[in-house]
Amino acid sequence: MAAYLNNQQQVQLPPHEIIPLQRMTTREELDERQRIRDIFDKYDRDHTGNLSVQELKRMINSRRCPDLPKGFAKKLMKAADHNNDGYLDFEEFYQMSREHNYLFRDMCVRYCRLVVPSRNPVAADEPGSASMFQRQFSTGTVISERDGEYERSMTFWPPPLTMIVFSIVEIIFFVIDIIETNNQQGTSTSGPMATLFIYSPQLREQAWRFVTYMFVHIGFMHIVMNLLVQIFLGVALELVHCWWRVALVYLAGVLAGSMGTSIFSPRVFLAGASGGVYALITAHIATIIMNWGQMEYAIVQLFVFLVFCVTDLSVSIYNSIYDPFDKVGYIAHASGALAGFLVGIGVLRNLKVNRWERYLWWCAVTIYFMLMGAGVLYHIFNPDHFYPVFA
Repeated sequence: MAAYLNNQQQVQLPPHEIIPLQRMTTREELDERQRIRDIFDKYDRDHTGNLSVQELKRMINSRRCPDLPKGFAKKLMKAADHNNDGYLDFEEFYQMSREHNYLFRDMCVRYCRLVVPSRNPVAADEPGSASMFQRQFSTGTVISERDGEYERSMTFWPPPLTMIVFSIVEIIFFVIDIIETNNQQGTSTSGPMATLFIYSPQLREQAWRFVTYMFVHIGFMHIVMNLLVQIFLGVALELVHCWWRVALVYLAGVLAGSMGTSIFSPRVFLAGASGGVYALITAHIATIIMNWGQMEYAIVQLFVFLVFCVTDLSVSIYNSIYDPFDKVGYIAHASGALAGFLVGIGVLRNLKVNRWERYLWWCAVTIYFMLMGAGVLYHIFNPDHFYPVFA
């Protein structure tokens, strides 16, 4: 089967079947055929000299072609299988590569967008439309079509209510304590909710306090700042990752915050959801790393979160050294942040899994469980670390 046109050959095709082919010298054709032969042999796993539908689909997927609709490989096979035997031999495969040469380049994603309907159909002249993709092919413009996949996966169903529900419960607890203590500033820790749920180093046996302290806040500024950050960041995560994943990250940060404080600052009482809030912050860093190629402006987002974390860490270190009266639980912040990053890697969605991300996942999950397990065992087998400070 002729794969090119030389000066002596002309093939007459109906107008709708004319395929523009680039003229090549004999040497160029030999090099091109060898390149295509290498691809063909790579995916001809059973070495039969033919590609099946499954082998063709495997080849397309490996060329980073996302969201293939069901039956697409069969349709492509049917279009290229000129002898209708259900397989592609090398000559048919080579002819297909000439007609659809972009299928064998890293620009395969654009090709898919030409034949696969977009999640959000657009007009023909709008950015992202089929006509624009065709112009990009003709001009050679290189645009990453995976960028923005993360943002397009956001959904409002089920509604992102997890952090809103947590926030409502925290507000209710705060209001009850204000009413019962008649403390208009909300700074008292003698209210019924605070008394029952605050983390107290003298009441470590009441294990629920390692988590329920998140519902207790001291002062309006304390609760307002926590609510704003956790709703703003938590809802953004929940739109992509589903409510239970975000809840796991948040609660893991809360638990790690009290666990770390209990070990490294055994005299400190804890109130507030700051451990969970910092977990949400670093969970954003985790999801940016794991979805780097699918997220728009990933480098900008990562920079913003890293600047915040480094600034906050610097302020924390400074205050802990030079302000002995500072009552902020920096250990809870740091522990919650570490837990949020590790658990975020472990449970948040990864839209396209690379090999190194699998290794990172195992490392994150292993480190988290090792740290939490070590913390629990430390509390069980080293009680003298805690109780003498209150003797």
